[in-house]
Amino acid sequence: MSPEHKKVPVSRAPVLPPHPHLDNDCRGVATILARVGDKWSVFVIMLLGGGPRRFNEIKRMVGGISQRMLTLTLRGLERDGLVTRTVFPTIPPRVDYELTDLGRGLSKPVEALGQWAFDHRTEIESARRQFDGRNEDR
Repeated sequence: MSPEHKKVPVSRAPVLPPHPHLDNDCRGVATILARVGDKWSVFVIMLLGGGPRRFNEIKRMVGGISQRMLTLTLRGLERDGLVTRTVFPTIPPRVDYELTDLGRGLSKPVEALGQWAFDHRTEIESARRQFDGRNEDR
């Protein structure tokens, strides 16, 4: 099978007004996407979607995360306004983490992304095997 060019008709869709592109916009959005797109943040946001949880409870539920990485993840999510940290004056002190309204707004798209990944995992694994098989011949 050889590659070929096909003529595609030009769409006559309405022209959108120009939108000024600012590098600052991209950098600002990139830092936010980096936070909400890293695997540990996604796991924590999904877990906290079910309600407040304690640190060790989150650590047990997120397999493979170190205590330091969980601390950094929670701190970053708190800094971005997605998670609140509440300390209860008990002995020993009890600390709960919970999604803020902003975090709850994010939990729906994160859950949808997780569901998409779950629904399509076999297709993706198959594509990976096919790709890896092609590259082993090189």
